[in-house]
Amino acid sequence: MDIRKTGGTTVHEIDATGLPTPEAQDLILRELRTLTERTAPFAAVLLMPAPEERPAGAPATDRIRALKELRPGLTAHCRGLAFVAPVDIPEERARAVHSSGSLWGCPTTATQDAEAARAWVRSR
Repeated sequence: MDIRKTGGTTVHEIDATGLPTPEAQDLILRELRTLTERTAPFAAVLLMPAPEERPAGAPATDRIRALKELRPGLTAHCRGLAFVAPVDIPEERARAVHSSGSLWGCPTTATQDAEAARAWVRSR
């Protein structure tokens, strides 16, 4: 994880590229949990992996439960999550990325351009 300071907010970059989807999702949830437990303002750029035809791993319900547990901390401390995702992500993942406050509890954006994501996060 790469870390930068912008104003009073720490900007983190979580690179999950090259990982299988389940491992990437676990890494991201683990890192976000660590960030929320610090109880300090943060924003993050999440570099997502290319989609897999049939991802394996824990059921989606486990990941959704973990995200629900994280939401209060994200709402309290996260200033924004910028997802850098490939163009051809599955519709289910695209909906989750764009669901912003309703799922994540904080502002989100998605792009295929890492520099655009970094600029958006710095503006938060």
